[in-house]
Amino acid sequence: MTATAACRPDVEPAASPTISRGMMFTFATACGLVGANLYYGQPLAGPISNALGFDPAATGLIVTLTQIGYGLGQLLIVPLGDLLENRRLVTLLVSIAALALLSAAFATSPVWFLTAALCIGLASTAVQVLVPFAASMATDAERGRVVGNVMGGLLTGIMLARPVASFLSEISSWQAVYIVSAVVMVVLTVVLRSILPVRRPQTKLHYGQLLASMGHLALHRPVLQRRALYQASLFGAFSLFWTTTPLLLASPAYGLTQNGIALFALAGAAGAIASPIAGRLADRGMTTPATAFAILLSITAFLLAHLCAGGSMPQLALLTFAGILLDFGVQTHAVLGMRAIYQISGEHRSRLNGLYMASAFGGGAIGSAVGGWAYATGGWNLTSWIGLCFPLLALVTFTTEKRSRRSA
Repeated sequence: MTATAACRPDVEPAASPTISRGMMFTFATACGLVGANLYYGQPLAGPISNALGFDPAATGLIVTLTQIGYGLGQLLIVPLGDLLENRRLVTLLVSIAALALLSAAFATSPVWFLTAALCIGLASTAVQVLVPFAASMATDAERGRVVGNVMGGLLTGIMLARPVASFLSEISSWQAVYIVSAVVMVVLTVVLRSILPVRRPQTKLHYGQLLASMGHLALHRPVLQRRALYQASLFGAFSLFWTTTPLLLASPAYGLTQNGIALFALAGAAGAIASPIAGRLADRGMTTPATAFAILLSITAFLLAHLCAGGSMPQLALLTFAGILLDFGVQTHAVLGMRAIYQISGEHRSRLNGLYMASAFGGGAIGSAVGGWAYATGGWNLTSWIGLCFPLLALVTFTTEKRSRRSA
């Protein structure tokens, strides 16, 4: 069989034709807890660097190595969801995450910690196995709602990770953050092993053929191409914003403490309500107008944020509102895009998800890197203008879709 040969349909769980609310909550909670592992290092980079003796120029690797691991996992691990029994794959990855977190907590050198950070990123791709897993348990009519609810859990975990890490390190130490998360991962492994149903894909490809088939999907699925570009652009804006706003808030203009910045990040979690709303809109056939709305929200967020360099209380409130709008827009399209690509083929769902999320993550990495450079070079004024370019790119591309063919 060739790498691009069609696979048999997945064997869906036989217990029920739909996914229960309790099971959906389990998927959403698991995604939030695992996804949070990716972001604990952001507010802790300074203390970790000081404790382990990082060269100042290498401090950024504390976050970057985790991101690199997660990005590699999208392409190398997530596709295994189309090949291996899903419950076993998920629990294995969560177990590895627990070990990597413990290793990071007890690291005594930069190399040790960075190796652990890379493994945390790789193992955290469990969330992108869980999302198509949940989607496979839903009927076509409710798939958007299910994906939206699960992604809402993921975004909540991501947005809460920073303030939780800041608060916990403030009352204890940075090591405590990783130890507590490792314990949570051990408990989560036991829970998922007990609750998740067995799902055995019937793909007969070898691993090399599985990876090769992803190239075929990337080249020959226009819906995937467009949705990946939109999400890469929007997530690039998201990453730029949340990488640079702590720098702005800690600057003399605002002068916020670490706890104050954590509270600001906590407000951003309000954007998680977008996920279930987006899922329901997609199920009702409103993907195209909802996509336009998501992109325009992101553009509006940066236009408002551009006005917030002064440091006054009204500007802080406006910046907070801009963050919520941006999170709402980015998360809305994340769900719309996933729902659209999952409709392409049930048997390729994990591979499609891996390509989609790898593209989004690539955009996020670019946004973080460009944002750091922009803030150091031109302050918040330059940073906000460059941030605006990301959703504008999505909008320009979207207008060409409206003239040709619209994605599902």
